[in-house]
Amino acid sequence: MNPSDIATTTPLLPMSDALAARFKRIDERPVVLDVLHLGKRFTRGKKHIDALLDISFQVHRREFLCVVGQSGCGKSTLARILAGLDHPTAGQVLVDDMPVTGPGPERGMVFQGYTLFPWLTVHRNVMFGPLSRGIGPNEASARACEWIDMVGLSAFTDAYPDQLSGGMKQRVAIARALANQPRVLLMDEPFGALDAQTRSKMQAHLLQIWQNVDVTIIFITHDLEEAIYLADRVIVLGANPSRIVETIDVPLARQRSRDDLASPQFIATKAHLESLIHPPQQATTIEQLPMPRMTMVGDDVW
Repeated sequence: MNPSDIATTTPLLPMSDALAARFKRIDERPVVLDVLHLGKRFTRGKKHIDALLDISFQVHRREFLCVVGQSGCGKSTLARILAGLDHPTAGQVLVDDMPVTGPGPERGMVFQGYTLFPWLTVHRNVMFGPLSRGIGPNEASARACEWIDMVGLSAFTDAYPDQLSGGMKQRVAIARALANQPRVLLMDEPFGALDAQTRSKMQAHLLQIWQNVDVTIIFITHDLEEAIYLADRVIVLGANPSRIVETIDVPLARQRSRDDLASPQFIATKAHLESLIHPPQQATTIEQLPMPRMTMVGDDVW
């Protein structure tokens, strides 16, 4: 990719020498995923809608990249194209310099819905990928046990999905995606359906897994705090048209904790992301709807 094709990476605050050196090391790693002038157009009759327009970026080995943007800006469409579940109308995606033409074991996918097979146990769910790739049952079983242990569910190996909590189901989904040993793990708002406490635990657990597994993560989210807490870099997608507005280096060192949410770096990053996603000039007043009065006179909420 020509460097001029890549959206500008913005440092928000002066970085420490150690943090600047870390980003330099990331940029020196091999490029695992290369997105080249990607476009996706939907046609409804005579009307054309560009879900994605001229999207270009690179992701390096073991980088954690988050993608944020307004609802409807094309985040999930991008994830589906990267996974090979949908096809672009322009541009291409390369994984290790090989074009993506469909789903492949080098890319794992975790959706917001748990997408587990309800008739299979946790163990059999995680075995499914290796078995479907022709790996023998003994090796597939051993690999499944390793990943189930990695996500902390060894005590639930023989449980069925309907016996698990939402967070546990999503941990099984992560283990199932990683059992194929993908180069890239794609996650499309995987914690969006979880309550706040479980979501926080899953974020911390995901970071622990990522730190111990040779995998590159691309994480789609609408939650800005989640993106800053998890990511090395954040890509901001604009809407109408849907294109990259900016790529931001997250000015927080690893390891991270919840205390970082109150740091000046975190607050400045969140404010900047909010200004990109919801520019002041786009602020509008809430439309006043015709609303019949259904309370007693004098029963006011003001």
